[in-house]
Amino acid sequence: MNVGALVGRKPRVTAPIQPVIPPSGRRAQAAAPTMDAARVETWEARALVLLTLVAFSFGLLEMYSASAFMARAEGLPGHHFALKQLIAATLGVTVAAVLSRIDYRRFRLWAWPMLVGICVLLVIVIMPGTEAIAPRLNGARRWLNLGIMTVQPSELAKIAVMVWTAALAVKKADRLHSLSKGLLPFLMVWLPVALLVLLEPNMSAALLIVLLAALVLFAGGARIGHFIFFGLLAVPVLWHQIAGAGYRMRRIAAFLDPTGDPDGSSYQIYQSLIAIGSGGLGGLGFGESRQKFGFLPYPHNDFLFSMIAEEWGLAGIVFVVALFSAFLVVGYRIAARAPDRFGYLVAVGMTNMIAVSAFLHMGVALSLLPTTGVALPFMSYGGSALLGYFAAVGILLSVARAARKEPA
Repeated sequence: MNVGALVGRKPRVTAPIQPVIPPSGRRAQAAAPTMDAARVETWEARALVLLTLVAFSFGLLEMYSASAFMARAEGLPGHHFALKQLIAATLGVTVAAVLSRIDYRRFRLWAWPMLVGICVLLVIVIMPGTEAIAPRLNGARRWLNLGIMTVQPSELAKIAVMVWTAALAVKKADRLHSLSKGLLPFLMVWLPVALLVLLEPNMSAALLIVLLAALVLFAGGARIGHFIFFGLLAVPVLWHQIAGAGYRMRRIAAFLDPTGDPDGSSYQIYQSLIAIGSGGLGGLGFGESRQKFGFLPYPHNDFLFSMIAEEWGLAGIVFVVALFSAFLVVGYRIAARAPDRFGYLVAVGMTNMIAVSAFLHMGVALSLLPTTGVALPFMSYGGSALLGYFAAVGILLSVARAARKEPA
């Protein structure tokens, strides 16, 4: 029987004797959890850098293989395109390093200036009288010649629009569930930017800009029903744009029947499927692609995934899919650890920019989507796209560094 209970008194609990720790020991003991937390929280940043390095290195190798014959056919050295890609990557790494050291919260203050600046570049590209610096290539005016380099503003517009969307989504967080005060104000900015890109013309880039911005806003709390509503309203407009351009209709026809006109409208996708099928399980071997010898157009850019499948087989396909799936996981983990809502939305946007572009590129090569010019991130030839993807990595690293510094 408990005597303390009979007399209404609680039993006395004797505290365990604590060992005496000198001040230096106490400081070390207090610092240990922080150091452990830092080690746990920084693996995403290291993983992101490693994934970027692997993607670019493998891509440069395969892009060289895909472009060497085409370069020699134009009277250029076989390494011409690979060297230009390496130079662009040097600039991209520098940009990523600088952006990773800038507090990402500053981008919230720079959101409007960035958006306005990109819109100015987009206007210059399509303005009459600017052909000297914005020449028409392959029927479109998409590039701006700055003398030392050529820039495609639509690639940089993806980042500017996503950063602006994230900044405004934080400001309007309590109104995102409203149609008139939530999604509609964003559309009033997205659509003019998309229209400028569409006038180049570059319909795929215009749709991708809106898609990436919409994913950021959806992550911020906007209702999916509102997106569906405006998406249905956009169908007639999109169909009018497709029907009004013969080449777009031919791409749709080729998508619906890849073997219907193998010497005409289906030529690109038909040759892409031949390349993928030729790879089998283990591939033909590095440098042994046959489709790159003038059969498959743009093997170093729009259809680089087909070249990977032909030379590396199913193993190469699995490797690329796994690589960009890892990008998605690591990027979303960085977003989840972001110190604030803006960091979360920006990290989601930058991650989607890399992963969505990669899976769209693969979908086109496999004839799961209509043919369009979406680069395989860090791998396809193209300086502007490469610069944009490295910038996205730099911003993600900035968010990761800020999360590491936050107290647990």
